[in-house]
Amino acid sequence: MTAFRALLLTSAIVATLAGCNRREAEPAPAPLPAAEAPAEITPADAAAPMGFALTTEYAEVKLTLPEAIKPQTDLHARLYAEEVRRLRQFTEGAQADRSEAGDDSSIGLYQKTITLTAAAETGKLVSLKREAMDYSGGAHPNTQTTGVLWDKALKQMISPSGLFRPGADLSTLDQALCAAINAAKQARVPGSAVVALNGRDWSCPRVAATPFVLAPGTVDGKAGGLTFLIGPYLVGPYSEGHYEVTLPLSKFRSVLAGAYADEFAGQPVAAPTN
Repeated sequence: MTAFRALLLTSAIVATLAGCNRREAEPAPAPLPAAEAPAEITPADAAAPMGFALTTEYAEVKLTLPEAIKPQTDLHARLYAEEVRRLRQFTEGAQADRSEAGDDSSIGLYQKTITLTAAAETGKLVSLKREAMDYSGGAHPNTQTTGVLWDKALKQMISPSGLFRPGADLSTLDQALCAAINAAKQARVPGSAVVALNGRDWSCPRVAATPFVLAPGTVDGKAGGLTFLIGPYLVGPYSEGHYEVTLPLSKFRSVLAGAYADEFAGQPVAAPTN
């Protein structure tokens, strides 16, 4: 059994518990620490295109990058190199997995798409939303949404925790996020079960472990809030889908790191409803 096949089978166990078959759950892409170099960036990557696509007899993959990253050449080159590497690895794994399956005609063409879109930009920060969809057989594709936060001056990725003061108590923000999630659940599915921070079936995710993007604000060049990205299964059944819940600046102003406090002002605008 190949390592890729083993990964698919492990993911299938988790998916089956939620009524789903054989899905590969992509691990969240962790931002690279400032001191750690990205995958080798060649001169060709430095002039990276805005997308990548590859189709083989085993898999079909595609990358789409936003025009907003063009001025950030270091970010552009890094994202292109890292995401293309992931897609090539997926394609190679698909070939190994499907070759092992032999003549099993029930296994169709594997698919993976990675799409990055601009969320918000401030004087110091660029925020992108990353959506990765992959299909490796089963009832439906697996989709994961995460965020990319880039410091334009330092030319480095910022981890979600890097936006907050070191050692800051996020418990109040955890509660605010949980309340906002429940409000979103009731708006989408009236009468749906309320989730708590330490629920038995589903639990509200903690801020420190939840991906987010900056929410555009009412003040030009400033972010007005944070939009947290809640994946399927986390706070309800798969049929509920994913949630994007925006918290205004007033909920987290006190825990912002000093270096980024001035990047926020006003109120969030066009808050997502899904």
